[in-house]
Amino acid sequence: MKQILMENKKKKIALLGSTGSIGTQALEVIREHADLYEAYVLTANNNADLLIRQAREFRPETVVVANEAKYAQVQEALSDLPIKVYAGADAICQVVREQAIDIVLTAMVGFAGLRPTISAIEAHKTIALANKETLVVAGALITELALRHRAAIIPVDSEHSAIFQCLMGEHSPIEKIILTASGGPFRTFTREQLQHVTKEQALKHPNWEMGAKITIDSASMMNKGFEVIEAKWLFDLTPEQIEVVVHPQSVVHSAVQFADGAVKAQLGVPDMRVPIQLAFSYPERLHSSFDRLDFCQASPLTFERPDTERFRNLALAYEAMRRGGNMPCILNAANEVVNRAFLEDRVGFLQMSDLMEQAMSRMSYIAEPTLEDYLQTDAETRALVSGWL
Repeated sequence: MKQILMENKKKKIALLGSTGSIGTQALEVIREHADLYEAYVLTANNNADLLIRQAREFRPETVVVANEAKYAQVQEALSDLPIKVYAGADAICQVVREQAIDIVLTAMVGFAGLRPTISAIEAHKTIALANKETLVVAGALITELALRHRAAIIPVDSEHSAIFQCLMGEHSPIEKIILTASGGPFRTFTREQLQHVTKEQALKHPNWEMGAKITIDSASMMNKGFEVIEAKWLFDLTPEQIEVVVHPQSVVHSAVQFADGAVKAQLGVPDMRVPIQLAFSYPERLHSSFDRLDFCQASPLTFERPDTERFRNLALAYEAMRRGGNMPCILNAANEVVNRAFLEDRVGFLQMSDLMEQAMSRMSYIAEPTLEDYLQTDAETRALVSGWL
């Protein structure tokens, strides 16, 4: 398979969010397959020091730092290399349109990933989608644009990649999908205990190494709620076709049940480099040096229903998905505000759900939002929730 890929030119990849957890692991994949992939564009929000080190190692064509205050630092540090350096959110949207780019890995955190993803789709790029908020916020718009511009979207989230892999080669109707959730560090906590958990506890995920924002979302099961909404758009499903099952071992990454009752699941060690590499190499699979799953050494696999009374965010996500329109955008914006507030010790763990529910009831509902509606909804929701803190 590798020989087949080598007969073609190196794939040029734009990594949006190269300094984050997904971005750094994507660079590990590129490093391992340097004969096949080239880091053509690297972007970061604030981490200028790591961006500079990455640029000096991978020698991309272009580097963009979203925080314009960091431009001089990055430009000066790379002045001895033939690397173009830009700054600002608009520059990220522009650079993904470069004709040479084959794949855009969208690994930016939160709502900020929406506009660059739209730009890449309009430029007919293949999207390796790690920024779930793009489909959560504007799923109808993104899927319509992808169809119109014939831009493939390949999921990078481990759960959606698992579903994607289960569907490879299948033509049978889907009865339902089963998204697995680890349950996070507070799976067995009572509601009373959850009232007093700290950010330090929440940041200790039992299975995955992730950035701070997504780790808090995982602890509150907001991340799983967003994955439910993302799955609706990726696989054209109804809410009733998406089931969440808590699986603490994170070995079964997700599964598909077909019309005849057969279930296909994708298993493996919890390693994000596997779905990242597949998104780069699809439809082929490449050899990797990553750890393998040893069934004889694995702990017993267990499954249980999620508790939406203790972890209300999952129920809020289903509600937002059923209502549609700009409601998921409201939920996402409120979550980004309260997630940051929790990390800054300005709000309690359970209060996050309360504030998101209030935002969903207070904000104006738009049934068929445009891009401008999404942008305005996001800004107004952030202002509303921030005013409550």
